[in-house]
Amino acid sequence: MESRLRVQGHPIQPMLVTFPFGLFVSAVLFDLADVAGGPAFLGEVGYWTAVAALVAAALAGVAGMVDLWDVRAGRTRRTMVTFNLVNAGMAALFLLACLIRADAPQRGATAVLVITELAALAVGAVGVRLGARLMRQFDAGRREPSGFEALEGVPAAGATVEIIRPRA
Repeated sequence: MESRLRVQGHPIQPMLVTFPFGLFVSAVLFDLADVAGGPAFLGEVGYWTAVAALVAAALAGVAGMVDLWDVRAGRTRRTMVTFNLVNAGMAALFLLACLIRADAPQRGATAVLVITELAALAVGAVGVRLGARLMRQFDAGRREPSGFEALEGVPAAGATVEIIRPRA
């Protein structure tokens, strides 16, 4: 199965998914520091980091829907649908936390909101596992060369050492 959205032969959605997940983790770390008694601005930084993650999650979700368009019914499609639903669930929990904090002074976090965000990250961890499974299914027929195989056919301009593959 091939992804419609690709950059130099690599699917875009797996690249996009890393941004919201990383930003969500960062937001939780900022919020934990805020709840633990850190400076008040950490709560606001955590809030805006979560907002940026929600925007990135929306972009990744659109890319996931485009990829889902051509997938035939079967195991891969079920995994893709589950992956997208899990990621949407994580984003929904963070959206809920952001909406609750939107009117708060300095948009500080509370212990309950941090617990909600940690639950969202647990849901996101399931999405990471499903994403890894999807990548194995996407690349099942495609094998990239590794080791000395990757060096074959690459011109060594001005190289002083030549790597020659041993004969079998």
